[in-house]
Amino acid sequence: MSSNNLDQLYRRVIMDHYKNPRNKGSIEEGALTIDMNNPTCGDRIHLTLQVEDGVIQNAKFDGEGCSISMASASMMTQAVKGKKVDEALKLSTTFSEMMLGKDYDDSIDLEDIEALHGVSKFPARIKCATLAWKAMEKGVSEEK
Repeated sequence: MSSNNLDQLYRRVIMDHYKNPRNKGSIEEGALTIDMNNPTCGDRIHLTLQVEDGVIQNAKFDGEGCSISMASASMMTQAVKGKKVDEALKLSTTFSEMMLGKDYDDSIDLEDIEALHGVSKFPARIKCATLAWKAMEKGVSEEK
């Protein structure tokens, strides 16, 4: 697949998550609640996580922001559901390394998250892409 076709595919994946977000909403009872914002561009996220026995049983988000931040939140909630906290944190580290253009563990299947790889070329947008991930890290760190 040519680079241009791959870029178009990635754009479609990002826009699909933006227009049809997965796990939008909040968990009402017994959830970790994390609110974060990106003051640079005004993105806001309200993340709720249900963690039981070291496993993220459920993850939902609400908020407002650019297509990258909201798509990334949708992808992140999908990716961490059912994962052990340590696995979710490792996935977050891998995602951060990818966003910073560093070598990352490509043995981890990033699924739709791979579509955000191109954001690393735009330093001003990296905070948009990582906002939900930082919220998840903060939430599970407070849980420990």
